[in-house]
Amino acid sequence: MTGHIKILNDPVELVPLLITFNNAEYKKIYEFLNKAWLTEEDLAAYAAPSTVTECLAILKKGNLIEEQWRMPKPGEKPTKEYRATYSKFRASFQCSMGDIGDLLHIAVSNDESLRTIVDSVEQEIAAGTTSIGDISRKYGVSPTFIKGLAKRIPGLDVKGQGMVLLDRLH
Repeated sequence: MTGHIKILNDPVELVPLLITFNNAEYKKIYEFLNKAWLTEEDLAAYAAPSTVTECLAILKKGNLIEEQWRMPKPGEKPTKEYRATYSKFRASFQCSMGDIGDLLHIAVSNDESLRTIVDSVEQEIAAGTTSIGDISRKYGVSPTFIKGLAKRIPGLDVKGQGMVLLDRLH
């Protein structure tokens, strides 16, 4: 187990943590990764392969895991293995109750209206509108709300003050 402390300076960073620990299977995967280096194949013994892939994507987005190449046996291909980076947590931020409410809702909700907003935001980005400020004004939500969506949705991410669509295969 690592002894590193995850220090959150931005409330948006809570979203991957909340998603991970609000899902029993993701939580179990994280606990296994907190004990040892494991490959996706190793983890598939404990959860469905699609669940493992989704969980690893969320953990990567939250910078909650590290990865390295496992040395293969002669004639085999190398594989990536993962482990949890942090074993402790500390928060050092301040935000409005509205923003924390939005982030909690984004992280734990199955509200279908979130899917509608995500689809619209993805279309905006594909059409060339990448500014977080422009997108948040267009949909009448805070920039924190838009950043929180990016932390939840595997195909979105934040780069500086803009949004990007990620390659869905990686």
